[in-house]
Amino acid sequence: MNKRLLILALAGTSVWCASTEALEIKHWDRLPLAVPLVVGQERILMLDEDVRVGVPNSIGAKLRVQSVGSTVYLLASDAIPPTRLQLQSVKSGDMVLIDIEALAGTAALEPIKIVADAKAPEAEGAAEATPAVPATPIPVVLTRYAAQNLYAPLRTVAPLPGVHRVPVGGSLDLSPLLPTEHITAKALAAWRLGDYWVTAVKLVNQGPGEVLLDPRHLQATLFAATFQHNSLGRSGTPEDTTVAYLVTRGGGLKQALQLPPPKPEGTDHES
Repeated sequence: MNKRLLILALAGTSVWCASTEALEIKHWDRLPLAVPLVVGQERILMLDEDVRVGVPNSIGAKLRVQSVGSTVYLLASDAIPPTRLQLQSVKSGDMVLIDIEALAGTAALEPIKIVADAKAPEAEGAAEATPAVPATPIPVVLTRYAAQNLYAPLRTVAPLPGVHRVPVGGSLDLSPLLPTEHITAKALAAWRLGDYWVTAVKLVNQGPGEVLLDPRHLQATLFAATFQHNSLGRSGTPEDTTVAYLVTRGGGLKQALQLPPPKPEGTDHES
């Protein structure tokens, strides 16, 4: 009797170990990962960092998506044709692309662990020293990426390898940026790619008249500057706010500011 109980106990232990080790590993190396789904069964994706998920509107009613930190839960309520989803790192903005397809069936779905393949130290160091030059100039690519992150749906943001979000100081004084206009400026976010930085700056007109925006009036050492709109409406109207995308090289916007805060009117006139 004891021998039989021991055999049953060992068998139960084997089953438990097998179930806990049922985990599929997928390596992300810039190629979309296939993630099959079964209608009515939830599939779990585990990543190394917190992510948010971009889902096309066409399948929004058929796919329940829940993201809890670095874990994503996918549940299809109906068949879904092959569709691409984007998993974006909350911290760095890096993307992982997955291709899902939901079909009817009874096969058990294993959780998936997604691992980003690390570059060899030598290759990584070389990439940092001389970043690859894309067909489109880096300032243009960075500006487009910043605008998409602020205004476009997450699912439409094109991945940009090598880009990293960088912090912007909450105390950064941008009053020298447009000292001749009654405009307040506030840094919203910044990203870096290689030796270039782009900072998204919110501009709000505080004056009673329209302001035409001209990059030549910006008092900073900038590599490039782009405005979301080419003018600001008078204060208090929906058109009184826009965003400027300021590209710097070799450092962030703080290092690029040239002038001290503007003096009050009249203080620069001799008596």
